[in-house]
Amino acid sequence: MRVSKRARLVATTAAVALVAAGCSGGGDSDTDNAGGDTANGAITIDGTQPEVGLVPASTTETGGGKIIDFMWTGLVTYPNDGSAPKNAVAESIKTTDSKVYTIALKQGTKFHDGTEVKAKNFVDAWNWAAYSPNGAQNSSFFSDIAGFTDVNTPDPDDDGPKKAPEPKAKTMSGLKVVDDYNFTVTLATPFSIFPTKLGYSAYMPLPDVFFTQKPEEFGKKPIGNGPVKFVSWTDNVEIKLTRFDEYTLDDKVKIKDVTVKMYQEDTAAYADLQSGNLDFQQQIPVSALAGDKWKTDLGDRALNVPIPSTGIIAFPIYDARFKNADLRRAVSLAINRQEITDKIFFGARTPADSWANPLTPGNQKGNCTVCKFDPEGAKAALAKAGGFTGEMVLYYNADASHKEWMEAVAQSVKNVLGINIRAEGIPTFAVFRQGINAKQMKGPYRAGWQQDYPDVENWIGPLYVTGGSSNDGSYSNPQVDALYKEGTASTDVEAAHAKFAEAVKLIDQDVPTIPVYFSNQQSGTSDKVKNVNTSNVGEIDLSSVEIA
Repeated sequence: MRVSKRARLVATTAAVALVAAGCSGGGDSDTDNAGGDTANGAITIDGTQPEVGLVPASTTETGGGKIIDFMWTGLVTYPNDGSAPKNAVAESIKTTDSKVYTIALKQGTKFHDGTEVKAKNFVDAWNWAAYSPNGAQNSSFFSDIAGFTDVNTPDPDDDGPKKAPEPKAKTMSGLKVVDDYNFTVTLATPFSIFPTKLGYSAYMPLPDVFFTQKPEEFGKKPIGNGPVKFVSWTDNVEIKLTRFDEYTLDDKVKIKDVTVKMYQEDTAAYADLQSGNLDFQQQIPVSALAGDKWKTDLGDRALNVPIPSTGIIAFPIYDARFKNADLRRAVSLAINRQEITDKIFFGARTPADSWANPLTPGNQKGNCTVCKFDPEGAKAALAKAGGFTGEMVLYYNADASHKEWMEAVAQSVKNVLGINIRAEGIPTFAVFRQGINAKQMKGPYRAGWQQDYPDVENWIGPLYVTGGSSNDGSYSNPQVDALYKEGTASTDVEAAHAKFAEAVKLIDQDVPTIPVYFSNQQSGTSDKVKNVNTSNVGEIDLSSVEIA
């Protein structure tokens, strides 16, 4: 799962200017009018250790993704209120055919090292990310662009002993720098949703200095172009950020310093929140939800917001024990989602019934037929699969509130199917993700998806298309791939969504993952801060924060 500055509204169809002028922000950026000593204020928020160094196109998880969202600004941004994407670094994004896009940049925006953001910084960054020998986890996000297949060759045996062949080229033919502030993007086929994607972190620019260093060196001392800049990183302890005073866009940060404190347990973060040692916790622990205890604890400092996120259990389909779709179907049908959301989340989550979140444009309600609780159907599917031998372990990261619901899932499956199944925690999210990315998971595991940009395509391409950036279980269905490709080639959003819906019907038959619940986010602030807003995906909007 990745978190970024996203919205919930669909992109417009092809037009001369697809993205509205202006930028999102948290309101008045005049620090002189802020409450308290806002201009010199410092806050602490919760976080987790990033899996890898902070390189936008190589980060696919929330620990690092949150920091990247703070430190970088893309061509477009997604307002907190869910309205249409707006230009940020882009002055305009124009097309007449949904295939060739001309992108003009605002002049004078800067990286944190003082160099100006220019067209080549986007083009070079995208080419670097797409070039498969560089190993960027988000490389597939550039597959729409002409020439991608010349720079990106897949591993023939999916991280096995065979090496991918050297690509034919190092740069994509579809990217052209016109001058310092203009570049063109030619797609392989028309794709009307393409501009909506450009606020996702994979598409962020990189400064010239990036290309003089090893990515892992840059990632430990990153240089972005957003409203806050990097100060320091102490592994598993904290990342420190500070206001970038040369930032020229609307979402300027009023406060001076931000510390992202890394917690091993969300209950420890909640204790710090209550005691005033933490100023924002993005997700209140499950243990505080019972009887609305968190509302009593926090009072008007309690925030409850809907977010386009779904809790999922994924299968390591590369493991022979989980290749059978009937087995996966049996597990899904054996999960009593209503009971779990009622008893574990105390009604703060909703049972999943579709493959995309209901807040997502293009989602079709009820299209997850395997999301219903059907004990008899589950038993029949298990019998058809030939049963399951041995122990099935469901894995989760233990540094957040997943133990309770994962154990409840295991118990529900055990009650219905009678198989030997249990849940097991892995201490930290970073270690957990390392096992997933290395394709070393020994059983189904907790996953989740929080949309990167506001369209149902984002719930299919990265997750279920062969080679997708977050297709961690190695699911592959050529028919799904073909329908997805037809959808992305459409110049009309509704026609694209129709093709994606056909693909979802096949995904529903194959059950590569199990949607379990739709999220609402329960957050909290300290009494030190005021006017705190969250992005539409629940991150703290740093530009809104003032000192009380």
